[in-house]
Amino acid sequence: MLEKINLEKMLFLDIETVPGTYHYEELNEELKLLFETKNRFRYKSLKQETPERDDSDAWKEVYGQMGGVQAEFGKIVCISVGFVRESRTGLELRIKSFYHHDEETLLKQFVHLLEEYYNSPYHLLCGHNAKEFDFPYICRRLLINGLKLPGILDIAGKKPWEINHLDTMELWKFGDFKAYTSLALLCHVFGIPTPKDDISGADVARVYYEEEGLERIKTYCEKDVVALVQLFLKMRGSALIDESAIKFS
Repeated sequence: MLEKINLEKMLFLDIETVPGTYHYEELNEELKLLFETKNRFRYKSLKQETPERDDSDAWKEVYGQMGGVQAEFGKIVCISVGFVRESRTGLELRIKSFYHHDEETLLKQFVHLLEEYYNSPYHLLCGHNAKEFDFPYICRRLLINGLKLPGILDIAGKKPWEINHLDTMELWKFGDFKAYTSLALLCHVFGIPTPKDDISGADVARVYYEEEGLERIKTYCEKDVVALVQLFLKMRGSALIDESAIKFS
C-alpha cells in the first residue's frame, strides 16, 4: 500500500527538544515537586541500581534524562521538515527548518506551513517514532504556548483511519509492540548512507545550553529528516534520492 501514497502530499518531519532549564536546581520548588512526582519510578529504579548515590545527584540525573523528552518540562528548539517532489530526472527532496530560541516563534511558523499547505484529508505527516513522541510533543507545546492545533494534528474524536499520520517505526513493527528500533539502526540494515555527525541526541541539551549551538542542532535535525525520507522510500520499494537532488533552504 505504501507505493500508492502520493509523496507530494507527505510532510516528513523531526524535532529536537531540550529541558526548559539546563540544570535541575534551576527549577522552582513547585515544579521540582511536580517533576519528582511524575518521575518517581525512574528515580526509584536509579536508586536501586546505585543505592550509594546521593538523592540530589539522582534527581539531577533523572532530570538530565527526562527533562527534555517530557513536554511539561521541555521545549522544542527545532522542527525540520522534508518535501519530496517529482521531476523529469527523478525525485527531489527539499529540507527546511524552523528553529529559534523562542519556542512560540518557531511553532507559529510551523503551524502556518501546515495550515497553508497541509490542510486536506489527502495530506500526511510522517516521522520515526513520531506517534509516540514528535506529534504529541508538538501538540502539547502548542497548547502550552496558547496556540491552536492545526487540523492535521487535531486528532480528538477522529477515527483511527481519519488520522493522517505515518510512523516508520510503527511500519517496521508489523504488529509487534515489544521493542523500539532506532532510525539509525534501520538505516544501517537497509544500507542507507547516513553522514557521520559531530553530535547525537544525547548531546543536544549540552550543545544548546553550553555552546549556544542552535545551528549545529538544526543541521543534526535536518540529517535525520533526510534519513527518514530515504528509509520510507526503501520501505515502499523505491529508489533512494540522489544526494545531488537534496536541497536545504
